[in-house]
Amino acid sequence: MKKSSQEEDKITFKNLRRLYFFALLTIALTIIVSQFLVQYNLNQQLSDSKIINFSGKQRMLSQKIVKEVLILHYVSDTASAKQISHLKSVLTLWKKNQNALVNGSDSLAFPKEKSETLHQLYLEINPIFNKIAQTADSFLLNLQQKKQASENQKLVQVILQNEGIFLSKMNQIVTQYDLEAHEKVTEQRRIEYWIFGFTLLVLLLEFFFIFKPTNKKIERLIAKLVSSEKKALKLAYDTEILSEIKENSVKELKSLNYAMENTLLYCRISPEGSIIHIGEKFAKLLNYTKFSSNKKFSEVLTVDEKEQSNFERLIFEKQRSGWQGEIKIITKEDFEIWLDLSMVPVMIKKDELELLIVCFNITERKKAQREVERLNLENTTEKINQQKIISSKIVENQENEQNRIAKEIHDGIGQMLTGLKFSLESINLDDREKSEQKIEYLKKLSLDIIKGVRTATFNLMPPELSDHGIVSSLAKLTQELSKLTGKEILFYNKTDFDQRLDSLIEINIYRLTQEAINNAIKYAESSHIIVQLSHSETLLSIIVDDNGKGFDINSVDKKRNSESGMGLLFMKERIQYVNGRVFINSIPGEGTRITFNIPILK
Repeated sequence: MKKSSQEEDKITFKNLRRLYFFALLTIALTIIVSQFLVQYNLNQQLSDSKIINFSGKQRMLSQKIVKEVLILHYVSDTASAKQISHLKSVLTLWKKNQNALVNGSDSLAFPKEKSETLHQLYLEINPIFNKIAQTADSFLLNLQQKKQASENQKLVQVILQNEGIFLSKMNQIVTQYDLEAHEKVTEQRRIEYWIFGFTLLVLLLEFFFIFKPTNKKIERLIAKLVSSEKKALKLAYDTEILSEIKENSVKELKSLNYAMENTLLYCRISPEGSIIHIGEKFAKLLNYTKFSSNKKFSEVLTVDEKEQSNFERLIFEKQRSGWQGEIKIITKEDFEIWLDLSMVPVMIKKDELELLIVCFNITERKKAQREVERLNLENTTEKINQQKIISSKIVENQENEQNRIAKEIHDGIGQMLTGLKFSLESINLDDREKSEQKIEYLKKLSLDIIKGVRTATFNLMPPELSDHGIVSSLAKLTQELSKLTGKEILFYNKTDFDQRLDSLIEINIYRLTQEAINNAIKYAESSHIIVQLSHSETLLSIIVDDNGKGFDINSVDKKRNSESGMGLLFMKERIQYVNGRVFINSIPGEGTRITFNIPILK
């Protein structure tokens, strides 16, 4: 039954296509025929205005011939060659135009065929035209032969007698041309009205006999298709639910994979050092392609053979316990890159081990450290000691942060990924109830993994800072810290600042504000913290106020080795990177205000 119904639908659709094709073909033929008729009539009328103009010009030329003859006979005592030549040229043009009007002309697009009336008028005017032309020729011949004026007197009289008759006949010809042109225009208008009416009739007939019945058939087919779709949906309802759950799980896994691929420098390797999978960001950094897939990870990591041997030995010795530290690699382009590398062992199955390599590119940090070392050599002994303390604290904090992230990845994300893999492998689609339960568990586990990855990446670099700028990232920072600490931390953009700054400037502003808020939370014992941002054309200002216990600035400056003293020193050092200034005002027992002023470059 279904097969026969489908065949009927196919036949119906074929018939509908034929009907539409026939309707469109009819309209196209109507338009083509109408255009052919219109263009044909227009082509017939192209020469009408030119013919009327030439006919009028013949009257003018005949009058000019008479005028020239009279001047030569009565006014001039002796006819000059120039006057005779001018009369000859006018007479020749008059004859040429008359011949074109009577016999037609291809160059002027004058028709040879004429109406009966015009034909009769030209028969009547031809003897007069010939009489004037022959008499004018005789007059010119007498002038050239310098015969007596009495002989030309008769010729002049003949020309004058026939001129009036010629003008009268030419007036009739011009009037007849104008009348026939008007009749052609009227006929053209009548034809266009007929074409318009016929086109409307064709459209009306097609609407009633083609489009309207076709529309009803389409509506019936659509209703039939909708009914069939409902039945199909009802029959496949259970399968669709399971498919949707599976698809959502795949999407979530893809989102997790995308987050890892584009935010982390990571790869998975075997205990022997072969690459199992490498993230896109890491592959781009190492210039890794599918053509080098047969190489070991150490060979992809660096081109230096000594470094390759050291890394292979490290994999062999630390594949069970893991390892975290900084390494220097040399790329194929002979670039030096520093990586903060963590090697985390992950047990996939019993007796099946993989190593998860997670790296952070610290090349710029290393360059900055080298620059700090260079500057330290140029400063005083006290400055050198301060910089050493700052550098050690920075390294210590970074080491602690990296160890914490590595521990989070190993204890949190790594174990959750292992659990996710085991759960996926244990799904039995035949047991639907248990499959649904496991899929729900996988959803929660995927969300936890995504949350863990986002937390780790947020601590390194908040996505709002790179995506939306300093205003959005500071608002997010205060909101998150308020939730975590339970303190009231508010952010105000007083001047509606919405510009984007250089990425290095935005990072330093973010870290400075973060440090000021953390100091207020950690040392000031404050319950309310307010962050205000304002700007002018050349200056961006950030003020951090707290209602904490305050402190004596002079006494803290003397205790450079204390945590609070180091925090203030860090802020003073960091603000110099962006050519800014920091102002610290604090009253013991009342609170603290820290102001950062950063120039806005245009």
